[in-house]
Amino acid sequence: MQFAAAQNLDTDALRRAISGPDRDVTDFVRDDARKPVEVLDFLGLKPGMQVLDLYAAGGYYTFILSKAVGPEGTVYAQNTPRGLRFEEDRQEITQGEALDNKIRQGNLTNVTQIVRSLAEIGLPENSLDLIMVAQTLHDSYNPNPDRALEMLLQLKALLKPGGIIGITDHIGLAGNDNREMHRMETQQAIDVAEQAGFLVESSELLRSLSDDHTRAIFDPRLNRNTDRFLLKLLKPL
Repeated sequence: MQFAAAQNLDTDALRRAISGPDRDVTDFVRDDARKPVEVLDFLGLKPGMQVLDLYAAGGYYTFILSKAVGPEGTVYAQNTPRGLRFEEDRQEITQGEALDNKIRQGNLTNVTQIVRSLAEIGLPENSLDLIMVAQTLHDSYNPNPDRALEMLLQLKALLKPGGIIGITDHIGLAGNDNREMHRMETQQAIDVAEQAGFLVESSELLRSLSDDHTRAIFDPRLNRNTDRFLLKLLKPL
C-alpha cells in the first residue's frame, strides 16, 4: 500500500479513541508526559499502516497504535519471554498479563503478539511502515554502542523504503553515569542513527525542563516526568 496520498492521522478521533473505558486507567496518567497523539502525528503515522511496537512491554503504545492504524492496519507487539515476566511498573502484575489485558479489554483485533527476540522476529524484510522504539534505545546503547547500531540495522531491513522509526528516550547529560540512570545523550542517539544510514529529524515535544538529570528515571521524586528526546528516523527511498 502506498501512503503518499493516504488519509492523515485524525488526531481528534485518536484522542477520543484512547479516552474510553476500554483503556487501562493506569495508562491515562502517562499521557501528559508522553504526549502519544502528538508523537504519532510528528512521526507521520497513517491509518492502514503496518507497525511494529518494539519491546512493547505492558502495551502502553500497543493500544494507541492499534487505535491509530485502524482495522486496515496491523500492529505487531514484540516482547521477549524474559521481558514479559517483569512486573508492570513494579506492581503485582507482569508485563505479559498487562498486555494480554489491554488486547482483550480493548478488543484489539488488529494486534499480533510476537514473543521472540528481534533477531528471530520472523517478519519479512521491507514489510513495515513504522517502528516504535519507546524508551529502550539506551538499554542497547549504554552497554555497547555497537549493539544499538546492530539493532537499528536490523530494524532498517524490516522497513519499507521511506519507512520510519520513532525513538523516544530519557535524556542524559555528558559526564553523568547514564547507564546506571537509564538515560542517554541525545547526540549519541542521533549519531548511531546516522551511522545506520537513516535521515534524522528531532523534536522538542517531550522536553521537560523540570527534570533533574542526575537522578535515575525510576526516582520517585521525578514522578516519571523525565526530559526526553524524540527522533524521527527515515529510511531513504
